[in-house]
Amino acid sequence: MNDDVIVTEGLRKRYGDTNALDGLDLRVPPGTVHGVLGPNGAGKTTLVRVLATLLRFDAGTACVCGYDVALRPQRVRSRIALTGQYAAVDELLTGRENLLLFARLHRLSGRAAKRRADELLERFDLTAAAGRPVRQYSGGMRRRLDLAVSMIRTPRVLFLDEPTTGLDPRSRNQLWEAIRQLVVAGTTVLLTTQYLEEADQLADRISVVDHGRVVADGTPDELKSRAGGDRLEVVLRDGDGLAPAAHVLRRVGADTPDVDLALRRVSVPVTDRVAALTEAVRELSAVGVAVVDIGVRRPTLDEAFLRLTGAPRERVA
Repeated sequence: MNDDVIVTEGLRKRYGDTNALDGLDLRVPPGTVHGVLGPNGAGKTTLVRVLATLLRFDAGTACVCGYDVALRPQRVRSRIALTGQYAAVDELLTGRENLLLFARLHRLSGRAAKRRADELLERFDLTAAAGRPVRQYSGGMRRRLDLAVSMIRTPRVLFLDEPTTGLDPRSRNQLWEAIRQLVVAGTTVLLTTQYLEEADQLADRISVVDHGRVVADGTPDELKSRAGGDRLEVVLRDGDGLAPAAHVLRRVGADTPDVDLALRRVSVPVTDRVAALTEAVRELSAVGVAVVDIGVRRPTLDEAFLRLTGAPRERVA
């Protein structure tokens, strides 16, 4: 039997003349965070809605927790939770009242609902604000409450569709930590995000989706490697050192150096990070080149994304 918690094969969904999903294949093992990246309109939200049984697809197969999404939707729904792009909590109710309401909708008894609400308020650092109306919550607090609501009954799979959109860095970090704790407890997370840093921080593996298909799949480091290997970069105090610095980097690097006159920067691909950096520092010092900064830089996920999709950074969603 297949141990993957989420499996799609040849998944297709069409809106008029547009293929939102065009033969999409995906596999997500249990106990992991799987990121889904792609430009706006790539099919990410459509994929989440299909897997969460909110949207019928046209062809292919989709299974969640071993159940066919089309044939056994009730079985799937009992094992999943979904946190969408916007908080679904009631702003007129307090944080505790929201949790109690959803707990009773999940058919917990009054006593069990109160116990679970208190557990979740503490887990998501909302106990101090439990008695305040949600309309008084910050954006980060609302998102944490929304995530807490999704955990009334601990799901085997949690779908997070751009969960930190609009949050400040501190609130984003708090939500990231909450997500990590869920995974440690055994929940599998499928994450779509418009922040490549978020996928880099959280995801064990990433699928890059473009035009309704997975165009690349791998760990963050594997995807970064597709944008090129490590590069040794040297920033000089003045332009007079560009020529001798380029000569040094040509010897220690794996290819012809790139020279940026405006930034007074010379860079070159390297195969051995430590050896190249050590040798470059020694030789640049020997020839008297004044260096402002030197280091080995790995490709970013942004660069990998652009290489794989050709999409401008601001289109990511």
